[in-house]
Amino acid sequence: MKLNILFLSMVLSGFVFTANAQGAVQSTTSSATNAYRFYKDVDNISIKVPTVVVVPFADEFIERFDFVVLDKQTNSFEPYFFKQEISTIENTVSVVANQNTGNINLINDNNAETYVDFQLLNDIQGKVQFILSSPNMITSSALTILLDNNVALPNFVEVRAVVGGQERIIVANKRMDEQTVNFLKTTSNKWIVNFSYSQPLRISELKLQQDGVIKTNTRSIRFLAQPDHSYRVYFDPDRVSVVSVGEAGNLYSTKDVSVLSLVSSKNNPSYIIADIDNDGVADILDNCVSVSNFDQKDINYNDRGDVCDDFDQDGVINSKDNCSDNPNRNQTDTDSDGIGDVCDKEESRVTEKYTWLPWVGITFAVLVLVVLLALMGRSTFKKEEGK
Repeated sequence: MKLNILFLSMVLSGFVFTANAQGAVQSTTSSATNAYRFYKDVDNISIKVPTVVVVPFADEFIERFDFVVLDKQTNSFEPYFFKQEISTIENTVSVVANQNTGNINLINDNNAETYVDFQLLNDIQGKVQFILSSPNMITSSALTILLDNNVALPNFVEVRAVVGGQERIIVANKRMDEQTVNFLKTTSNKWIVNFSYSQPLRISELKLQQDGVIKTNTRSIRFLAQPDHSYRVYFDPDRVSVVSVGEAGNLYSTKDVSVLSLVSSKNNPSYIIADIDNDGVADILDNCVSVSNFDQKDINYNDRGDVCDDFDQDGVINSKDNCSDNPNRNQTDTDSDGIGDVCDKEESRVTEKYTWLPWVGITFAVLVLVVLLALMGRSTFKKEEGK
């Protein structure tokens, strides 16, 4: 039996979108290509008129099936169509979690642009357990977790499997440093995955690599190529990247298409791992994704960077709290010196330090006014007397 998985970029008002692309933003040429880890150069295409060409993708390991096609002559992006044909259907896997997260099946829907949120409760380390079950036995040696944009990996992962009726540890509790966790080949129909995390977690996909079930896997993309043009196809990004393209022709049709020979893949030298706060630490490893903290300081060892921790539990993170050691939700700062009143030992304004000083000033001003009025009155009296 053959399973066809077809993906086509949708063109709306001149922009390429993928279904439910939450959090994605339109990218410049540079930022779009920087998101991709690999590319294929498609050069010397033997065509005389505009022709739909097919670029095959053989056995490359791809975590995220997103692509961009760059016309190197015009430095513009082209619409594309991705097709995948699998000769054997993988075993069906159902997922349940120990948190009430709504539609948990979104992390198992083969769509990297949908996701499920797992929030932190009371600012403590979060824990979530997934149970992946199948009516059939699954042999696997890897687990991949895909995240939404600008989300850090869980701190730790543990993988267990039920083997011979007993729960067995496959991956002992270990710190996560990449999105794919490899382990010894194991066969089971029930897998237990435990994550612990210190920042809000948003998972797009959670997939067991099923070994030995795919006999043939044909993947390719199609796009309309122009004569004497060369192209660069970027693929496997670490984040969602939306680019501007022109109108798409009928890329579904197999009529008059030109299948190109297999092109080798290369590492993208311009690839820059996602780092939204530009602190030099990749988002997936950053203990505070949204606030710059290149030193990753974590004084209380809770795997949450001090700058986005909340030591005094007042609901304001340290980097924005004008008194991080004492609760002050209203952030009152009477003298506007950047130090909240609750921990400002000495107010900066002289009038606040010496409360009597304003009254002295007012009294002096009144006396000066009285003297001026008296002098004006005397001057007026003399003028009248002189007349």
